[in-house]
Amino acid sequence: MGNGLLKMQKRTFIISSGSVVGQKEKHGPLGEFFDLSGDDRFGKDTWEKSEAEMQRLALGIALRKAELMEDIDVLFAGDLINQCISSSYGLLEYKFPFLGLFGACSTCAEGLLMSAVYASTVSTRCAAVTSSHFCSAERQFRYPLEYGGQRPPTSQWTVTGSGAFVVSSDVGDVQLNKSKYVPEIVEVMPGRMIDRGISDANNMGAAMAPSAVDTLERYFSLGHAPDEFDLIITGDLGREGSGILIDLLSARGIDISKNHVDCGNMVFEPTSSDTHAGGSGCGCSAVVMSADILENLRRGKVSDILFLGTGALMNPMSVSQGQTIPGIAHLLHIRGAEVDSI
Repeated sequence: MGNGLLKMQKRTFIISSGSVVGQKEKHGPLGEFFDLSGDDRFGKDTWEKSEAEMQRLALGIALRKAELMEDIDVLFAGDLINQCISSSYGLLEYKFPFLGLFGACSTCAEGLLMSAVYASTVSTRCAAVTSSHFCSAERQFRYPLEYGGQRPPTSQWTVTGSGAFVVSSDVGDVQLNKSKYVPEIVEVMPGRMIDRGISDANNMGAAMAPSAVDTLERYFSLGHAPDEFDLIITGDLGREGSGILIDLLSARGIDISKNHVDCGNMVFEPTSSDTHAGGSGCGCSAVVMSADILENLRRGKVSDILFLGTGALMNPMSVSQGQTIPGIAHLLHIRGAEVDSI
């Protein structure tokens, strides 16, 4: 439809989702809404195995809610650990065709985007899964936990959590949902890689915000306006990046200040959690979308939203070499479709 926008060929719905989190997330503002919480180990002897277990559990929850334990055409999944081993090890028991993804913190949106496009065109049912773990991410991207490095105010706290989603273009699947509304993915816009010269791995919000500006500017240039939507959700710029996003868009004549929220700002209590600029990681937007945003769509509390998954496209080697950090932001337009009218 121009500027990278894709409209679904068939009506495509998020028929279920599952969320699994650690203790810090459970004690946050959204704690009562998550499907399952654990002690951050989830019965495993390494942080990496713990993260893989969260993916296994989250997908199991989503499949049980959809009453589709086996009938998935393609599984999209990814995470932050090198070569996405949380996804490949965690989802090994599910014998679905598998396509691995890497979009850093944008992986939730990327997986939903790919699932929607795939389910709308060449298949029927897809699943999207992602995760992150504070301890595995710190070990890979910053310092070992034992080092006790001081975190600057711009740093974000990697969420220990996993979110899974089942996406279907089969209208019959929608009737399994007991809510009055079902989230429908109307259109999607893949992001473009944007690099504005940020090289500080402790300021991901500043690195990712310009890509969110680019995607939103392209989307609104096609005739949409910010006030059409109940919420414009980013995940996850945190407090630092959210402020930058609003300022940069305002300079372009686009005001999202009244309806913008960020998953990184929602998952932790800002004053007592000691998480500085808020939450981050692949699991951040995944668990917030699953437990809070999509549930509010199902209940009719909101009816029309934009979701932008933002990611910092770096790895430990690029950081250690001082390279700048490109960002990306994938967009989904999701609305609450009344089940009785489908």
